[in-house]
Parts: sequence; structure tokens; C-alpha cells
Amino acid sequence: MTTQSYARTAGLLYLIIAVFGAFSIGYVPSIIIEAGNAATTANNLLASKSLFNIGIFGDIVVLLVEVVLTAMLYVMFKPVNHTLSLIAAWSRLAMVLVMAINLMFNIMPVVLLSGAEYLSAFEITQLQSAALIFFDAHALGIYVWQLFFTVHLIALGTLIIKSDMLPRVLGWMIIVGSFGYFIQAMAKLMHIQIDAIAMIYVGLLVVVTIGELSIAFWLLIKGVKTSAERGMS
Repeated sequence: MTTQSYARTAGLLYLIIAVFGAFSIGYVPSIIIEAGNAATTANNLLASKSLFNIGIFGDIVVLLVEVVLTAMLYVMFKPVNHTLSLIAAWSRLAMVLVMAINLMFNIMPVVLLSGAEYLSAFEITQLQSAALIFFDAHALGIYVWQLFFTVHLIALGTLIIKSDMLPRVLGWMIIVGSFGYFIQAMAKLMHIQIDAIAMIYVGLLVVVTIGELSIAFWLLIKGVKTSAERGMS
């Protein structure tokens, strides 16, 4: 692969993750999960099982594509700084590991509400409550992998700035915006509910989202600057 085709492939993988991740992490739970209401959540899940399964498929696609993209980013930025590239790669792989474990939490509600004979020892309300607990655990798991993603984004943003292969402003955007993931994760995991903190991390998440999508489209459409182009700038 040429440098530009390599970069464009990485950009395409970025967009695949963005699309499937937004669907499985954002859209599907909004349709199925009713916060604090186990019975309604269980009924929604049983009524929208096909949608839920598509969401699980989306999670699996994200997991597999993340591994490939992580390797590609490591190779792409290794010549810039080997240590930073390793930090970016290992932190992103750690995130993928947490996501894989978290996927099991998301599958368990279907098992609990499957009507299997061995579950007849439990009351339906108990099974519904347990299902909601697993959904809540899955939601908290997202905030755990966000911590590793924060480290990845800081390392990746620094590499972008140092390399000049992409516009430096994109590197700054994901570095600054990455703290939105960190602040949100800490607030949710520690059960801190302060409106001012929520406003801060929402604003930062908007910045990092724009930055990540911009990187994806830039890689896909324009590729990266070659060594000669970087030398002229």
C-alpha cells in the first residue's frame, strides 16, 4: 500500500467505527432502556430484539475494526516517536479489551429474559431487575474504557502535532477534547452530579467529536502530508 492509500484506509476504518459505534452505543440503548424501570426495559428488549441484535453486531464490528485501526495508527506514527506511538496503541488496545468484556454485560439481559427452563426458579420481576442491573453495568463499563481512550487521544494528538502529517489544529482539538471523556468518566463512576461539570464535559466532548471526525474525513479525502511536503512547510 502507498502512504496515501494506507492513510485513506485508516480514515475509512475511523468512519466505520463512528457509524457503528453511534448506532450501538447511542441509538439502540435509547430505544430499549428506560432508566430505573426494569419492567419497561424488559418489554422493550423483547419487543425490539432484532434491533438489539443489530446493535450487538455493531459492537462486534467496532471491536474488530478497532484492533486493525490501532495497528495501522501505530505503524503510521512509529517513525515520529516510538514511545508515544506505543502508548497510543497499548491504551487503545486496553480500551478494546474493556469493550469486549463490557459486551458480555450487554448480552446477559437477553439470557436472563430468554425464558430458559433453568431460570424458572426466579420470579419474572427478579429477572427483569437483574437484566436492568446488567444494562447499568454496561453503561458504567463505557466510562471505564473512556479513561483508556483519554490516554490514547492525548498521545495521538501529540503525535499529530509533532509529525505535521495532519493539520496541527486537529491534534490540539483531540488533546483538549479528550478531557471531556475523562471528566465525564470520573463524574459518572464517582456518581457526581453537578450541572457545571456536566456542561464542561459536554462542551469538550463536542470538540473531540468534531476533531475525530475531521481526522477521519481528512485521512479519507486528503490523506497525509508526505515527507517532502512536510519539509516544505
